[in-house]
Amino acid sequence: MSELVLQCAQLSKVYKSGERSLTVLNDVSFEVATGTSVAIIGPSGSGKTTLLGLCAGLDVPSSGTISLMGFKLNSMSEDDRAYVRNQFVGFVFQNFQLLPTLTALENVMIPLELRGEKNILSKAKDLLGRVGLGDRLHHYPTQLSGGEQQRVAMARAFMTSPRILFADEPTGNLDEENAEQITRLLFEINREAKTTLVLVTHNLELAEKTERVLQMKGGHLVNERLTGVATHA
Repeated sequence: MSELVLQCAQLSKVYKSGERSLTVLNDVSFEVATGTSVAIIGPSGSGKTTLLGLCAGLDVPSSGTISLMGFKLNSMSEDDRAYVRNQFVGFVFQNFQLLPTLTALENVMIPLELRGEKNILSKAKDLLGRVGLGDRLHHYPTQLSGGEQQRVAMARAFMTSPRILFADEPTGNLDEENAEQITRLLFEINREAKTTLVLVTHNLELAEKTERVLQMKGGHLVNERLTGVATHA
C-alpha cells in the first residue's frame, strides 16, 4: 500500500462577519497517496480553492484535521506550517506570483535561497532550460508572455524537489496554445520527479489527465472517481 502524503478528515471552514457566518467547506474527507495525481473540480464558490489552501497549510480549518507529510497542520503555528511548506511543498498559481523586480533566473532561485542553500545557480538554469526558457534567464516578468511567466513559476515550484505540488488553476490565465504547453510540461516534469500533484481546475480536459477527480459542490465533496490514468509512483 502506498504511503499517504495528505490526509484530510471532516474539514470544515466557516468565515464569520459579525453575527453572520458563511460555511465554505462542510465535512470534507479524502486522502492522497504519494506519487499520485488528483484534480479538484467544481463551479466557482464550491470551496475548491479554500480546500487547496487548507491542504497546503496556507490557512487552518474551523474543524477537522489535516496531515501533510505526517505533520498535523491544524495544530501547528503559522511559522511551523511555513517550515513544512518550505521543506515539502511546491506551488503553481493562476496569476504566476513572480516578483517583478527579479529576473526569471532570480525568481526560480528564491526558494532555495530562502533555505540558505548554496550552489543553486546551475539547478535553476537547468530547470529553466527544461521548460524552454534557457534563453530568457535574465528577462523580467514584464518582458515575458503569460505562458512564459507560468513556465518560470513551474520551474520555481520544482526547484525545491517538492514532495507534493499544489496547482491552483495553472492554465486559467492562458490561451489554448499556452495552456496545452503548460499542461504537457507540468505532467512531464511531475512524472519525472515522482511528485504528488493536487490541482484545482475548471478545465475538465486537464482534470482527466490526473488519476483521480474530486468534485466539489456547495462546500461538499459530492463525487470521487478514478480516471484510468496510470500512477507514476
